[in-house]
Amino acid sequence: MSKRGTRSKADARDKAKARRKTAHAKTKTRNAPGPGANGGTGPVPPHHGEVLRTAVEKAEIETIWSKIARNGPRKPPKNYKYVEELARLQYELIKLQEWVRVQRLKVAVVFEGRDAAGKGGVIKRISEPLNPRICRVVALGTPTERERGQWYFQRYVAELPGAGEIVLFDRSWYNRAGVERVMGFCTEPEYREFLHACPVFEDMLIRSGVHLIKYWFSVSDEEQEVRFVERARNPFKRWKLSPMDIESRARWVDYSKAKDEMFAHTDTRKSPWNVVDADNKKRARLNCIAHLLKQIPYQPVSPTEVELPPRQPDTGYRRPKKSSQRFVPAIY
Repeated sequence: MSKRGTRSKADARDKAKARRKTAHAKTKTRNAPGPGANGGTGPVPPHHGEVLRTAVEKAEIETIWSKIARNGPRKPPKNYKYVEELARLQYELIKLQEWVRVQRLKVAVVFEGRDAAGKGGVIKRISEPLNPRICRVVALGTPTERERGQWYFQRYVAELPGAGEIVLFDRSWYNRAGVERVMGFCTEPEYREFLHACPVFEDMLIRSGVHLIKYWFSVSDEEQEVRFVERARNPFKRWKLSPMDIESRARWVDYSKAKDEMFAHTDTRKSPWNVVDADNKKRARLNCIAHLLKQIPYQPVSPTEVELPPRQPDTGYRRPKKSSQRFVPAIY
């Protein structure tokens, strides 16, 4: 091997080592000890950081609902607070949900992107305040032997929204253009057929009345490395790190090529891809939800007022003693 080739390999190893070192440092900073769970200042195990942040986020949102309802929608100020903006957007999502239900609209939202790009976090913030009977999340697993013998789109068709429903696809039929293409889980003819058929399939959905919205979450190599390291070290997130995720790190360029070819065939005027810069998770969540709200014109729909009926009067019925029932131990 030439000196130049040896030097190039050494440089590549040094760069990879530097990226891992940076990723470990960033992960350590993000998970630095903070306030204790009881409101004190005691140390918090690093892997508890995200759990506490999520709990605080939910609690803060609950305290500002009334203010949001009074003020209505607005353009975010430059010095906005993340939780306040998230609460405002979630309040608008509730309005959109009611409009979809009343107008019997069919909404399908596709979330694709790099591993660890933050798709799950956005989906969670969208679905949290909504009625699960109206807005549901679809995250299909590996196809069964029977599904492998079906028309490729068939198992996704079964999950499409009915009238008055919103479906959030956490990964979708685009698996064929991504992981299946890169990992060799489909043949070349199957892949080419998908690129040809997908725009036709989506055009059929749109002409049938489905509001189809597609998002691609883009994350840099460096930021993905940080998130992978965090998942590997954090027991609350380790389940997210699948063998396929590990393999994707080694095939970054292959996935880039697959994504670019996918866009070339499926980024159409009727069904365009909307790219979300996801290096900053919180900004990505706000930007994606704000964009989603603009894709479907909606109007506030006043919910039907409910008048609570009086309780049934006590007619002398005697209930069994509590000691005859098995209660969950009160350890808290």
